[in-house]
Amino acid sequence: MKSFLIGMLSLIVSLSLTAAWAAEEKPKTSTSSAKTLFDFKVKDIDGKDVDLAQYKGKVTLIVNTASACGFTPQMKDLQDLQTKYGPKGFTVLAFPSNDFKQDTGSNQDISKFAHDKYKITFPLMDKNPVSGSEKQPIYKFLTESKPGLLFTEVKWNFEKFLIGKDGKVIDRWSSTTSPTSDGIVTKIETALK
Repeated sequence: MKSFLIGMLSLIVSLSLTAAWAAEEKPKTSTSSAKTLFDFKVKDIDGKDVDLAQYKGKVTLIVNTASACGFTPQMKDLQDLQTKYGPKGFTVLAFPSNDFKQDTGSNQDISKFAHDKYKITFPLMDKNPVSGSEKQPIYKFLTESKPGLLFTEVKWNFEKFLIGKDGKVIDRWSSTTSPTSDGIVTKIETALK
């Protein structure tokens, strides 16, 4: 009985610490709560300005990509989504990042790899941080709009954010969720209606 009580007490303390840690990861205030995707301007992989307002009325799936990650084969699935739903008002927006030390190449290297190996037709943006104090403003907006289950920050490559036609975040998925999973496909199809 004594070992059972000690085990239960240990579990309660562990859960309390986990909850407190998760609460600290959540933003205290949202500086971008009134914004939408359309309020941002970014650079594409070639250094050209991209006004994301051009995606008004479209459904977008924003993904932080990396060329040398175990999840990099998801690029094929992302292209499959682009091919299937692009004509219906959908696009993938890829934001390469070296936050997890798996995309050390230049923008030119990243672009060549994605186009040659995966034949992508969706837009690639400039390689920039997606987490930490240096993260780009669009990722600040995304992570504050839809914090993860335990962490606000993007924790690995190929996290996915679905944005509706109104420019607001609909949902977020971890790296382990395939872009062509039933859950993502269903939400894309619903958002396109």
